[in-house]
Amino acid sequence: MQPPTRVSAPAERLAASGVASAVMPLPALAPPARRRLTGALWWSLALIALLCAIALLAPLLAPYSPSAQPDIIALKNQPPSLAHPFGTDQYSRDLLSRMLFGSRISLSVALLAVLLSATVGTAYGLTAGYFGGRIDALMMRLLDACLAIPRVLLLVAVLALWSPVPLGALIAIIGLTGWFEVSRLVRAEVLGVMRRDYLLAARALGTPGFRIVWRHVLPNVLNPIIVAATLGVGNVIMLEAGLSYLGIGARAPTASWGSIFFDGSDAFQATWWIALFPGLAIIVTVLAFNVFGSALRDALDPHQLAGDRVR
Repeated sequence: MQPPTRVSAPAERLAASGVASAVMPLPALAPPARRRLTGALWWSLALIALLCAIALLAPLLAPYSPSAQPDIIALKNQPPSLAHPFGTDQYSRDLLSRMLFGSRISLSVALLAVLLSATVGTAYGLTAGYFGGRIDALMMRLLDACLAIPRVLLLVAVLALWSPVPLGALIAIIGLTGWFEVSRLVRAEVLGVMRRDYLLAARALGTPGFRIVWRHVLPNVLNPIIVAATLGVGNVIMLEAGLSYLGIGARAPTASWGSIFFDGSDAFQATWWIALFPGLAIIVTVLAFNVFGSALRDALDPHQLAGDRVR
């Protein structure tokens, strides 16, 4: 039989005061939270992949041509049926076909515009954060001046003066007015990275500036850029839908979810299906990208998960 283990008086007081429980590991609540985050990440990613596949396969999935008008009198404003699952619009066009082809416009505009804005914002933020000093101050003042102009007001003014707007120009205008927040985020991350020891060592060894930025700075700031771009896709989809609803986005006969919603907004009580289905498509797509961006941010930011466990 082993002799009883003696416990010192400080240890007894520590255990009695409850401090020992504070330094001991808390109950493992993190794995369920991590599983929830992983589930949200994968389910939203699967939904985004499904939407992209539908957009790519729209010519094969659509039962009719999106611009076909088979019978403008007899098939005008027909409710959903077996022949037309989403109904028809005021020009007897099949709404399901227009929704499928409209997904190509809405998603391509959002993805390409976000890619353009992320590229420009990353380059601007990298330049300002790397050089610092007067160059950084001047670039940030220019950025503050750009941020002072409301984006929606600027877009409405430009698109209203330039009519009709080609699809490529619409993507460029939306992308070139959405990089301001990304550049501020990248600059803040670059300023933090530039203070690290391995960056100081690389500069002391005479490594060229472009190599430092490309090999050491950019890989360490990619995570917030990816998250910001993912969250920005949902915002651009809403923005494009709003512009098309105002009549200054995608023009007829080109179908986008916003333009289809605009076609059915005037007589919603009589032709509710024309506005309902594109509205649901916009909501589901924006929700999928926002959930994916939030889950991706939590997965790439271990500090936030640690803070959630503490709370």
